[in-house]
Amino acid sequence: MDYSNKRQLILNGSMNKVILTLATPIMFNNFIQTLYTLADTYWVSNKLGTTEVAAITLVFPIIFLTLSLGMGVNVAGTALISQYIGSEEKKNAKRVAGQMFCFSLLLSIVLSIIGFFATPLIVKAMGGKGDVLKYATQYLQIMFFEVPAIFMIFVYSAIKQGQGDTLTPMIYNVCGVVLNIILDPIFIVTLGLGIRGVAFATIFSRTIFAVYAIYTLFTPNDGISLNIKDLKIEKDVLSRIIKIGLPASLGQSASAFGFIFLNAFVISYGSDTLAAFGIGNRINSLVLMPVMGIGSALATIIGQNLGANQKERANLAFKSAMKLSTLFMAVGAVILFMLSKTVVAIFIKDDPVVFQQSTEYLRLISASLPLMGFFQVFVGTFQGSGHTLYAMIMDMGRLWGLRIPLIIVFGKLTTLGSSGVWYAMVLSNALICVVGVVIYLVGNWQEKVIHKNVVVN
Repeated sequence: MDYSNKRQLILNGSMNKVILTLATPIMFNNFIQTLYTLADTYWVSNKLGTTEVAAITLVFPIIFLTLSLGMGVNVAGTALISQYIGSEEKKNAKRVAGQMFCFSLLLSIVLSIIGFFATPLIVKAMGGKGDVLKYATQYLQIMFFEVPAIFMIFVYSAIKQGQGDTLTPMIYNVCGVVLNIILDPIFIVTLGLGIRGVAFATIFSRTIFAVYAIYTLFTPNDGISLNIKDLKIEKDVLSRIIKIGLPASLGQSASAFGFIFLNAFVISYGSDTLAAFGIGNRINSLVLMPVMGIGSALATIIGQNLGANQKERANLAFKSAMKLSTLFMAVGAVILFMLSKTVVAIFIKDDPVVFQQSTEYLRLISASLPLMGFFQVFVGTFQGSGHTLYAMIMDMGRLWGLRIPLIIVFGKLTTLGSSGVWYAMVLSNALICVVGVVIYLVGNWQEKVIHKNVVVN
């Protein structure tokens, strides 16, 4: 990877070309990540049953909550590294990378241990009963062993992305997903491990490539390469990372808690509705891959251009990303609406209730796909600039300020039933975008965060 040429492209190249060059590997990477869950869902729904699908759906927010505690560090790391790269301060970028690695490794080990022993209590508190409780506990306990590997993948991806390299992390994830897809039927069916086999297959495939990715970080190259000396804790650097990353972690954690609440509400309508919600979300996440890639790429582009004091170009990046995301999501909305039954049929064939609810959910949510694209662009902009408080407002506001209250209102004051959840999701997506527009127009996000309050020399 020629990082010097990549920097010149980000700072001077055609903006649409820059966005698509960085976003395309991320889109494919996100697509690959979704294949992890889709492969699991396919084998679980077809070889095990809807109860097992409901169990995985129930505890997914717990996994998301655990990972969100480490995401903030990587959001901060990407913002700082990209801005230091933009201002040609590679030494400081390397110091940030070293602190990210140390902190994330220690945090992931602690969370893994705590989560394993707390799993039975967590699943019961979420409303798990009977077979759902049994299967959810089996799955979640094993999945907590995956946390260190995922945190290391996050660190690796953040360091590379801050330098403008979105291709290499994608390659490693492709290899991991291919292995996971191969291992799923072996662990689930051949070895007869059931839902535990899903977790074992995922852990094995992720860990192998996480270890190799971290190994390459300590191999000399023309970008950021670490050595043992970089792993010594530097309080000033780490405090800057935590200060910027904390709002991002809080926002992600609040979202995870919100989805825990959401799942608890949905399961009150029965495991069929929860299974439909899980299947619908996985299909919807596949359609969102382009804008998620654009949002992530935008963080790097915004960061490097602000680091180079190119505010006008940072604004150009935002506007170009908005246009591209609108185009992608308009096309995606039409396709999702027209093919909803066909896609759902891949996962559910013998359960008409789950099939009907999944189809209804997808058709309703397709109406808000462009709005979800806007949301990703706003979050990417605010994270790349290092103003993660604004991203936190977007995350928490959408779920806790809007979606959950709307779900309660629809549940108590209407006869929509489980459909009220779907309508609340569409309306919350629309309203939070209004908040994003206001924050963008105020313009404080254009101030870079390096050399601010705490100086890293």
